Amino acid sequence: MSRVYFTCRRCGQHAHALDDRLGLEGLVSPHAQRLICVLGVDASFERCARHLRELAGLVVCDNTVREICDRQGGLMRTWQREDPEAARPFRAAAGDLEFQTDGTCVNTTGGWREVRLSIFARRRRGDPVTDLDDWDEQRLPAPHVRVATAAIRTSDRLGPQWRGAAARLGVKRADDLTVLADGARWIWDEIEKNLPGAAGVLDFYHASEHLHAAAVALHGAGEAAEAWYQARRRTLLESGSSALLSELTAEPGDVSGLIGYIWPHVGHTPYRRRLAEGRSIGSGMVEGACKTAIGKRLKQTGARWKVRRLERMAALCCLSYSDQLDAYWKKAVG
Repeated sequence: MSRVYFTCRRCGQHAHALDDRLGLEGLVSPHAQRLICVLGVDASFERCARHLRELAGLVVCDNTVREICDRQGGLMRTWQREDPEAARPFRAAAGDLEFQTDGTCVNTTGGWREVRLSIFARRRRGDPVTDLDDWDEQRLPAPHVRVATAAIRTSDRLGPQWRGAAARLGVKRADDLTVLADGARWIWDEIEKNLPGAAGVLDFYHASEHLHAAAVALHGAGEAAEAWYQARRRTLLESGSSALLSELTAEPGDVSGLIGYIWPHVGHTPYRRRLAEGRSIGSGMVEGACKTAIGKRLKQTGARWKVRRLERMAALCCLSYSDQLDAYWKKAVG
């Protein structure tokens, strides 16, 4: 498609006449930029350019795709942080408030760095689980609204960002919020400082992994280890960490490492009550997002990112994961 190009003989300025009215910057219209970003979330820049040519007849090079994703990712990060419209659906939604955070390492030009992903979500409750023999078959409703952010941040910088995000999203009382996370000390330290009063839940599956490792260390791989593991896991599920610690302190073998892991989370193991309320006891949402929203795109074979570009691309991925792209593009195009 050709466009008329004008040059002023008097002043020498030149332009495509309709670019401003069409919202066109450079060679790519806003709608084409949207399409590029949607495909760029899932595929490499080179593959994205090829898909655009094959599926939409849009001919752009991989460098153009990279530039547009990079630029829009930066704008998306600002929009998510500053525009009230970005938070409106979350503020209006019902359901239990959840917060989950975890990290995944991505290869950068300066070596492997941890990208920390944080998700605020609202989730409706599922069917109550009272028979603990069937608890693992529980299927909770997926969160119906979620807002994800990701960046390379130290814990002391990330924690205050959680506090700011909670305020933007209308979380007026921290005790309305449930934090589901693994046992990483930095997470719980920052929660205590920046979201004081939030209810904490130690991810049951991570706790189970530590139990299994202790069982194998005590009894070796085999039936004895499996029996020990299943018994202690049942105690944790039914009666929480206090009951488990009582059993562990009476254990003749060395379980000091497991006790050290469980002890800080005495108040974070209300598993039986939460199951009876139809609520989650695991942080699988953020772990899945680390793999699908971040890892799938940013950890492709041979990829090495500059930190600035990595964070902008992570912002684009997070907006897609959060189902916020439509709202962003309505504002950007409008």
